[in-house]
Amino acid sequence: MVRVRAFQPSSGQDRLDIEDWLTHLQLDLDINDIEPFRQACDLARNASLVSIENNTNHHASNCFYAGLEIAEILADLKLDQDTLIAAILYRAVREQRLDIQVVRQNFGETVAKLIEGVQQMAAISAFQHQQDKPVLGDTERQVENVRKMLVALVDDVRVALIKLAERTWALRTVKNEPQERQQKVAREVSDIYAPLAHRLGIGHIKWELEDMAFRFLSPDKYKEIASLLDERRLDRDRYIASVLQQLETQLSANGIDAVITGRAKHIYSIWRKMQSKSITFNQVYDVRAVRVLVPELKDCYAVLGIIHSLWQHIPKEFDDYIATPKRNGYRSLHTAVIAPEGKVLEVQIRTHDMHEEAEYGVCSHWRYKGSDRSGVGQSYEEKIEWLRQVLQWHEEVGDLGSLVEELQLEIEPDRVYVFTPAGHVVDLPNESTPIDFAYRVHSEVGHHCRGAKVNGRIVPLNYKLSTGEQVEVMTSKQATPSRDWLNPASGYIASSRTRNKIQHWFKQENKEKNAIAGRSLVEQELKRLALFPVDFKTLAPEVNYKHEEDMFAAVGAGDLRISQIIHAAQAQIEPPQHHDQLHLKLPSTQAQSGQDMDFKGVDNLLSHIAGCCQPVPDDNCTGYITLGRGVSIHRSDCANLLKLKKDDPERIIEVHWSSKPDVNYPVDMIIQALDRSGLLKDITTILANDGVNVTAIKSESSDKSNLVDLRLTVEIPNLSTLSKVMTKIRQLPNMLEVKRYKQGG
Repeated sequence: MVRVRAFQPSSGQDRLDIEDWLTHLQLDLDINDIEPFRQACDLARNASLVSIENNTNHHASNCFYAGLEIAEILADLKLDQDTLIAAILYRAVREQRLDIQVVRQNFGETVAKLIEGVQQMAAISAFQHQQDKPVLGDTERQVENVRKMLVALVDDVRVALIKLAERTWALRTVKNEPQERQQKVAREVSDIYAPLAHRLGIGHIKWELEDMAFRFLSPDKYKEIASLLDERRLDRDRYIASVLQQLETQLSANGIDAVITGRAKHIYSIWRKMQSKSITFNQVYDVRAVRVLVPELKDCYAVLGIIHSLWQHIPKEFDDYIATPKRNGYRSLHTAVIAPEGKVLEVQIRTHDMHEEAEYGVCSHWRYKGSDRSGVGQSYEEKIEWLRQVLQWHEEVGDLGSLVEELQLEIEPDRVYVFTPAGHVVDLPNESTPIDFAYRVHSEVGHHCRGAKVNGRIVPLNYKLSTGEQVEVMTSKQATPSRDWLNPASGYIASSRTRNKIQHWFKQENKEKNAIAGRSLVEQELKRLALFPVDFKTLAPEVNYKHEEDMFAAVGAGDLRISQIIHAAQAQIEPPQHHDQLHLKLPSTQAQSGQDMDFKGVDNLLSHIAGCCQPVPDDNCTGYITLGRGVSIHRSDCANLLKLKKDDPERIIEVHWSSKPDVNYPVDMIIQALDRSGLLKDITTILANDGVNVTAIKSESSDKSNLVDLRLTVEIPNLSTLSKVMTKIRQLPNMLEVKRYKQGG
């Protein structure tokens, strides 16, 4: 490869030099058509001629030469045409000398998306640079940018590779710049991009990034270790040469075809080992090191046996990363021995394939060729592993500064990353369902969703998705959104974005149809909670609608929640108090001086909940003064109370709820279902999970009709809890009816 830094063409010879560069690129990568590369070079060269004075970037460079150098780095990794073209053009787009739409028009969507993905990676750098500054209103925007960046990374590994190459170029170019600039770039590389290269297993880039960053961040320590290495280089090279000859002879005698080389120890890794183990330079064993590459796995262990028989092994200095690979996939055998002259020697043993992976990491798995733009050819397992690597790197970066709190709270726990059947990544809020996924892909997919598969298995539409799962939406032209999806107790949706899209769909439907459907839903819920009769004409203004039909249409369109109507219905007789103990108001004929009496249930009057209607907090209640049993508390619509009002109106008193926390009240539920094995267990499991105690169960079944009628007495704190558990029970298989028991019907 002709290196850009080796020729730096003049204006008069620019075309000739670029043609030479393109020719070598074509030969090195076996490219059939070099014309797209020539067009990219022309576009980048023309962009570089834009006056730097018009650019707000104080570090604007010759983006043309920068693009060529970045492409060279990626060419060494054997990447595809789209990646190299994106690399050539990236700096021109970043420095705002080239519009991304021009790139899209000339080179297609894939190249444009790669460049946009690399630009999004700047989000995490921006967040990192703000560690010591309050971000205030920018926090949400920054978190959103980082989330987009992660999705771009997970969806296409080439985005990360271009960014790594670009930062490698940046480090190479800052050596003549002010120290402040050097340290800023070096810190970013050390904190963010060297860990990414390590996570992806690209030793080829990782070592250079670490050493160059260390040189700028700790120049004195860097020079000290470099001088120690230089002082002994000749002796070390002579010694390694003699060791290699001895080892080659021994392996050849045992019929092992091996490639043996001396391995240079990187300055940063020497310093890191000295720090982590609190040792001196002379105690770093692997300053003298060799690497043995063999054809097959079995040869690795054969070589290990030969080396240990040839030289004495140092205890506790053996690592089998083949049997137990490192988290980034690195595999090799490491051992340290006492070699000739009593000197310590480190030996690495691996196959040629393992060496390829160690040097090029993820690049050795994701080779993009020709029209393979999106990585669809990758196996599902590889995609999952890539996702895991990116999120682990993100977690490592987060631990370095204030970035950790925002990203760990806003990205990892509150987002899930799932795959489409084609292998693309979709990010969703935590607790999302297949319906959220469908609407995230496209509104029309959501509107026509009729089912879903997760990892090839059909699941309910309220199934909770987890990171790494593959989701497929089944659609039908006849399918439409269900109003049940908008019921929070049903658990069908988690995203407010999804809810808004469903609500918008219902708004577009005919108002009359919405009103009919809304009335049906309200009446059904009131019936289940035994809250009839209700005057809807007077109820509508309580929920800010002039007419009852407008109220029902709003429910049908999803603009008004049924729970709001339920609360308003309970307040028709008196304002709701939302409390748990009774406050009794005596009629003026009975109260002294017309004042209210606070009734605690144990003072002047006893009280008890009437067993016929079993009122609970949020119910409208009325009291009846009995003979000898104090005040009996009834629901205001109780049939027994209505008879008592007619017979003894002077004994009737008004009551409402006042505060006393943590009180449960008995309520009877009626359940009718088709009889099946495990029915009662499923019902009681739902109640137990919601902390609802069951005090009595009565069951009647019919062999002829296969129906079972259940009457359960449960203890609940309020109507909201009752509505929630009844909704969940109604979703069980074979359910026909679930409602609250009301005497007389």
